[in-house]
Amino acid sequence: MRRISQIKIVFLVFLALFPATVTALADGRQGLRTVCIDAGHGGHDPGCISLDKKTQEKAMTLSIANKLAAEIRSKNPDVKVVMTRSTDKFIPLNDRADIANKAGADLFISIHINSAANRSASGFSVHCLGQSRDKNRDLFSSNMEIVKRENSVILLEDDYNSKYQGFDPNDPESFIFFNLMQNAHLEQSLLFADDVVQAMKNSPVKKSRGISQDPFLVLWRTAMPAVLIECGFMTNNADLAAMRGEENQKKIAHQLYNAFVSFKKKYDGSVGSATAASGKNAAPAEAEPAASENIGTAAKEAPATGSFGTQVLASGKKMKENDPFFKGYPATAVWTGKLYKYVIGVCGTEEEARTEMKKIKKNFPDAFLVKIEADNTIRIP
Repeated sequence: MRRISQIKIVFLVFLALFPATVTALADGRQGLRTVCIDAGHGGHDPGCISLDKKTQEKAMTLSIANKLAAEIRSKNPDVKVVMTRSTDKFIPLNDRADIANKAGADLFISIHINSAANRSASGFSVHCLGQSRDKNRDLFSSNMEIVKRENSVILLEDDYNSKYQGFDPNDPESFIFFNLMQNAHLEQSLLFADDVVQAMKNSPVKKSRGISQDPFLVLWRTAMPAVLIECGFMTNNADLAAMRGEENQKKIAHQLYNAFVSFKKKYDGSVGSATAASGKNAAPAEAEPAASENIGTAAKEAPATGSFGTQVLASGKKMKENDPFFKGYPATAVWTGKLYKYVIGVCGTEEEARTEMKKIKKNFPDAFLVKIEADNTIRIP
């Protein structure tokens, strides 16, 4: 318990010191204007190495990242592309996220190559920060080896104990602080992840292992929609053949570019909200619970469509009635088919809700005003 308390304290201090994100709405920009592309590993950290020792992950991720960056710059001159590394250089995990944050990036794309002891394991996968929405699934069980491997990069840093406050990537207990973090950008991260899955069906590695939510450190530190993509398995002969060579890597980069274009259209259309989630690439809806469910203790019925309130969270996880996250506010969960959007301070008119929002933002500075629909929330500037 003492260890957990120490981690909580470190986490709260970090939140207090973390600089506020400059959003598109705050600085007057319209749409997605900056993307940060992160080529995994580099320098003295080779990442995964092929069984024949001829290919290193760091070289493959850099090639794909540079090709993706070049295509975005060529076809979208209005978008600024920031690279965490464009050469064979070691970049600490902290610094990768800081580069994206300082650039005010609207999207963070981290490119990696997978590996497994089982050589038959194959396919690409896309990862967002967070907990699985399947309450019966252990958050860390299915992807723990991937998470530990990617997070273990911090052990290559000379001063990692001072930077990460003793976080041990090999100790599952160290991941407990991720449960204290609710990713404000989860909704958009999942939207982009879905675009990647759709686009990558046409890439050299065609098998999809789907989307999962996992505790990657590099995603936790970013202050914008962020995904980590495992393009295929270095340890699978078919995957490796499909990823080797300039042409194959160019094809993978092009499919990631297609995903970027699809996401940008939705992002630009909603100015950072995710109201265009029903676009052509949206995943099939899951079995739906009631569209709106009140989970607070003060109100017994869900508000009618057309009510207004302050959205404080979007998550794949169904929150408990007495979850301390809501700080005592009665919360309404609006199920969108993919996520629960949590709204507090619900009122019958926009004017009343806006007045309530001013009070709410003292505790939830990133919250925003929404109109509640039957199966979604619509952001109000």
